[in-house]
Amino acid sequence: MADETIGRVRTLRKLHGADSSGHFVGPETDRSPCRAASRLSCNCPMTANQKHSTGAPLPGRYEIDTSRSVITFAGRHLFGLLPVRGSFRIRNGTVDVAAEAPGSAVRVEVDAESFHTGNERRDTDVRSARFLDTGRFPLLSFESELVGETTVTGALTACGTTRRIVLSVGELDALRDTFTARATARVDRTEFGVTAARGLAGRHLNLMLEIRAVRETTHA
Repeated sequence: MADETIGRVRTLRKLHGADSSGHFVGPETDRSPCRAASRLSCNCPMTANQKHSTGAPLPGRYEIDTSRSVITFAGRHLFGLLPVRGSFRIRNGTVDVAAEAPGSAVRVEVDAESFHTGNERRDTDVRSARFLDTGRFPLLSFESELVGETTVTGALTACGTTRRIVLSVGELDALRDTFTARATARVDRTEFGVTAARGLAGRHLNLMLEIRAVRETTHA
């Protein structure tokens, strides 16, 4: 009886493609035994949309430290073939921190003339009336409409045109009377009437903000 049972097991293994060791294999004789599937790796840019926090800022009004804050950007040039990176200088700004995030507010003014990529010819052209027209519109401004836990929605005004954008907050590092926040946003320049050099100059700018703010003692 035992010999008959062993014979049936061997027959089933052969029918289902098992080798002498009991591993299941494919119909080809040179195929290796199947192994447990490895864990899939994720190539998603998770950190771009995740919030990192070392504590919430204390409620109160904070002044943006313009000497330690910057707005950088990345775009494309020459029909999208070449990357372009540069920066803007923040002129002034405030952050009103409430006990609950929706009660907070952000206001920032940026010096349009400070557009800088390291290429003098390009920078002069972008500041001209063809693009930013800094002679007529010396400031870029942002005022928040809704502050959330990981996003800030607000109105960006550039070249006399106002459009709504969303800032994604990636990191927030807070001490007692200061905090540093990092955020990103994507801006379509054509929505602000900046349509020169279509195709040659990139349509979108990816903005990266690093803001350091200091709490006003009068609001402590």
